[in-house]
Amino acid sequence: MCAGTIRYWAAAKAAAGTAEEPYAAATLAEALAAVRERHPGELTRVLQRCSFLVDGDPVGTRSHETVRLAEGGTVEVLPPFAGG
Repeated sequence: MCAGTIRYWAAAKAAAGTAEEPYAAATLAEALAAVRERHPGELTRVLQRCSFLVDGDPVGTRSHETVRLAEGGTVEVLPPFAGG
């Protein structure tokens, strides 16, 4: 298990009620499961439409269970942007 930071942007930030928070997880799937437990409701719905960057690299269509997280890493949660 690794510790790092999850950063929320735009609608995800509004739904989470914070710009960032720590994670303690081995994979992106584990980190997002913990986020859903901490923030049930709107953020759970927003996450379904988000894309993710892990340490600056796009996750794309990879299964979140296969995306390993690093100690001191960063997960960026990016909802769709208007006009983008």
